[in-house]
Amino acid sequence: MEKVKFTQMKEGTKEDYLLLEKHEKKFIEKTPSRILKYLSSLTSTLEGYQVSRLEHSLQSATRALQEKANDEMVVAALLHDIGDELAFHNHSEFAAAVLKPYVSEKTRWIVEKHEIFQLYYYAHHLEYNKDEREKYKGHKYYKDTIDFCENWDQKSFDPNFKSLPLKEFEPFVKKIFNRTPYSS
Repeated sequence: MEKVKFTQMKEGTKEDYLLLEKHEKKFIEKTPSRILKYLSSLTSTLEGYQVSRLEHSLQSATRALQEKANDEMVVAALLHDIGDELAFHNHSEFAAAVLKPYVSEKTRWIVEKHEIFQLYYYAHHLEYNKDEREKYKGHKYYKDTIDFCENWDQKSFDPNFKSLPLKEFEPFVKKIFNRTPYSS
């Protein structure tokens, strides 16, 4: 495989960067496959739950699909906890960063804030503030984030729920991640 000639970026030529751009385009095209492969590996994470992280993600996305959410929100439901293994304490920001170039501001905000909104269901048991989400009251996506958590996220830990297999969500992931990125 042809490689660049530089060892420091400042020494790169136009030809070097055109070569890298060609390789980057091919790499970017495979993003949906890498995401799906990573999701499929989430079968033994976060001990103590009745379902795996993959199953939680599938349940969330299945519920979104059953409620006729748009494709973007189905993918957001599928990927909302993708950061759990690598960025546990800010997993929602991690997931939002993965989605950001491909989804609307609304979808990104919901995913980014869902971690705070989920506190409502359990924080009081651990002597934390369950109403932390109230600092966002009045925000244009406040209610949408409550709905995301209530209808799809918090109830998706059920070992008896019949979720769709990951393969069913491949077209959604490919559609979203093959979009031209939104400009920031």
